Amino acid sequence: MLTLLLIAVTVVVSWLAFERPSLLQRLILWPPAIDRNRQFDRLLTHGFIHADWSHLIFNMITLFFFGRVVEAVMSRYIGPIGFLLFYLSAIVVAILPTYMQHRHDARYSSLGASGGVSAVLFASILLDPWMWILAPLPVPGFLYGIGYVAYSFWKDRQGGGNVNHSAHLSGAAYGVMFMLLMEPGVLPHFIRSLQSPRMF
Repeated sequence: MLTLLLIAVTVVVSWLAFERPSLLQRLILWPPAIDRNRQFDRLLTHGFIHADWSHLIFNMITLFFFGRVVEAVMSRYIGPIGFLLFYLSAIVVAILPTYMQHRHDARYSSLGASGGVSAVLFASILLDPWMWILAPLPVPGFLYGIGYVAYSFWKDRQGGGNVNHSAHLSGAAYGVMFMLLMEPGVLPHFIRSLQSPRMF
């Protein structure tokens, strides 16, 4: 499955970047490198490196559980390669608002798969809003999504910190829009599913 391949590639590249700081510096999103040196690949490569093992593990566990669901559905509509392109494009789209905001800021950098993972997570919530998520207590997916967006929006407005909450929000929005454009019938399915609660 492509989800497992994405996880494997991300783990290997992140591990190599942990061991080789020069590799991390080449792959990280550093706006001046894009603005001055036209290294546009950084808009994608930053999604395959992480700050530390906990950052990597959290993102990859989330991708493992929800990516397989989204991949299975998307493969029926746009094929497995379509799912791959969805994930890769989500990483790029999710970081664009941040890049535009900091494109001349040499002090700013960003890394991690959170934008792409957020897109996968919210696409999965559309497919099954009653999928229970441990966060850390069990909560249905749609409530987790509401809390996730509210928290990310609040933290993004506060500013500071080392978590790119803007990418979380952009990724979530992209995941929802992509699913609805791919198959508009997902929205009535989501509404019907909300009306049929289920436990674990």
